[in-house]
Amino acid sequence: MTTTAFAVRPTSSRQLAGTGALLRFALRRDRLMIPVWVGVNSLMVLSMPTTLEGLYGTPAERAGLIRQMATNASLRAMIGPVFNDSLGALTAWRVGVYAGALAAVTSLLVVVRHTRDEEESGRQELVASGMVGRRASLTSALLAAAVANAVLALLVTAGLAGQGAVGALALGLGIAGVGMVFATMAAIVAQLTESARLARGLTAAVLGTAFVLRAAGDSARDDGSSPLTWLSPLGWLENLRPYADERWWVLGLLAAAVVLQGAVAYGLAGRRDIGMSFLPTRPGAATGRLGSAGALAWRLQRGGVLGWSIGFLLAGVVYGGMTEGAADLVGDNAGARRIFERMGGRSGLTDAFLASMVGMLGLVAALYIVASVLRLHGEETSGRAEPVLANAVGRLRWAAGHLVIAFGGSALLMLLAGLGFAVGYGREIGPILGACLVQLPAIWVIGGLAVLLIGVLPRAAAAAWGVAGAVLLIGWVGPALDVPQVVLDLSPFGHLPKLPGGEMEWGPVLVLLGLAVVLVAAGLAGLRRRDMTT
Repeated sequence: MTTTAFAVRPTSSRQLAGTGALLRFALRRDRLMIPVWVGVNSLMVLSMPTTLEGLYGTPAERAGLIRQMATNASLRAMIGPVFNDSLGALTAWRVGVYAGALAAVTSLLVVVRHTRDEEESGRQELVASGMVGRRASLTSALLAAAVANAVLALLVTAGLAGQGAVGALALGLGIAGVGMVFATMAAIVAQLTESARLARGLTAAVLGTAFVLRAAGDSARDDGSSPLTWLSPLGWLENLRPYADERWWVLGLLAAAVVLQGAVAYGLAGRRDIGMSFLPTRPGAATGRLGSAGALAWRLQRGGVLGWSIGFLLAGVVYGGMTEGAADLVGDNAGARRIFERMGGRSGLTDAFLASMVGMLGLVAALYIVASVLRLHGEETSGRAEPVLANAVGRLRWAAGHLVIAFGGSALLMLLAGLGFAVGYGREIGPILGACLVQLPAIWVIGGLAVLLIGVLPRAAAAAWGVAGAVLLIGWVGPALDVPQVVLDLSPFGHLPKLPGGEMEWGPVLVLLGLAVVLVAAGLAGLRRRDMTT
C-alpha cells in the first residue's frame, strides 16, 4: 500500500514567519557595527559644508574650482564633476560618491553576516528548526540593512537641511538607495556561494567595478553623461544632482534595481536547501599543500589578500597620477593648503599631498588588518578551529598562521601602494616607498588591539571595527574640521612622521612598534589561557 503526499504551497505569511524576532536579533547583534559605520559616514558628509565654506568662501573661488574640475580629468575620476557652486552642491560633489560607497560596504556586510554567515556556521539550521519561515532570514537581513540606510538618510537630510531641504533629501535618499542596491546584490551573491568570505569578496568586487566605471566615465566627460558613468550605481547617485536641479527620476533607477535584485534573491532563496548554494564548491582532492596551520590560514585568506593588493596598487597609481593636478587645483587657496599641511606636513604642497594620500591608504589598510585578524575569531566561533586544534597544533601556532597573513599582508599592501605611487607620479621612488612603509607601526597597533580583544574579550572582538572606524574618522575628517591636535593624537597615525618631505622621527615609530608587540603578546597570552568559544 502506498500513500501519496500532496505538497501544500506555503503562504507568503508562513514564509515570513519569525521575521520580526530575527530582525530584532540582527539589530541587537549589530548594535555596535551599524552605529559606527553609519556615524562615520554621516559625520563625513555633515562636516563638509563648514570645511568647504572655509576653502571656497567667495563666488570667485567657487567659479575657479568649477573651471579647474572641468579641465582636470584625473580629479574628476577621483571625485566626480561639479554641477553647481552652492555649498550643498559642493558637498554632494566632494563626498557623495564616497558616502554611497561606504553605505554599500555597510549594507553588504550586514546582509552577508545575517544570511550566508549564519548558514556557514550552522546557526541558521538551528533557527530554521523552529517556527521560522523559509525567507524570514533573508527578509530580516535586508530589513536590518534598510534600517541602517534609513537612519543614514535621515541624518544626512536633517544635517544638510540648512543648505536646502530639497537637495538634502535628494542626497540622503541617493546615498541610502546605493546602499540598498548593494544590499540586494549581496543577498543574491549569498545564495550563489557557499562561503561568506567569498560572498563579501564578490560583492565588494562589484562595488569596485562600479567605482572604476564611474571614474572612467567622469574622466572622459565633465557632465556625468558618459555611458560608463550610467553603468554604475555610484554614477546614478552622481547624476541625481542634489542641489543642482535634482533629477528625481534617477531615484527610480535605484528603486528598480533594488526591487529587481530583491526579487531574484527571494526566488533563489526558495529554491535551495539551507547550507547549499547554486555554485557549490567542487568536490575532489585538495590541490597544493595544507600540511601546516599557516598553509591553511593562507588558503583561507589568499583571495582577500589578492583583492586588497590589486586595489592598493591601482589606488597608488591613480593618486600618484593626480599629484600634479591636485597642486594646480589647490593653487593659492590658503584653506586647502592648510588642510593638506595638517594631513601631510609643511614641506611643500606636492609632498604634503603625497603624504596625505599615503596616510589615507594607511587608514584603509587598518580596515584590512582588522578584517584579517578577526578571521581568527570567525574560525573559532564557527567551530572550524576545533578540528585543527584537536590535532598536534597548539593555539599559538594556529593563531600565528592568521596573524602572519594579517600583519605581513598589511606590509604587502603598503609596499604595493608605494610602487603604484611611483608608477603614477614617475619619480621619487625611494621616499614614497619609505612614506608608505612608515605607516605600518600605526596599522599594526590597530591590528594588535584586535588581537588583544580576541584573546581577552572575545565577545567584544567586533569592537575592533569601532576603533578602526574612529581612527578613520579622525584621520579623514579631523584635519578638515580643524579639530584640536589633542584629538588627532588619539589616533596612532597622528604620531607618525609626515613623509615624504618631512624629517624621519624614529622615536614615535619605535614606540608604536613596541606598543603593537605588547598588544599582540597580551592577546596571544589571553587566547592561550581562556576557554575556546563554544
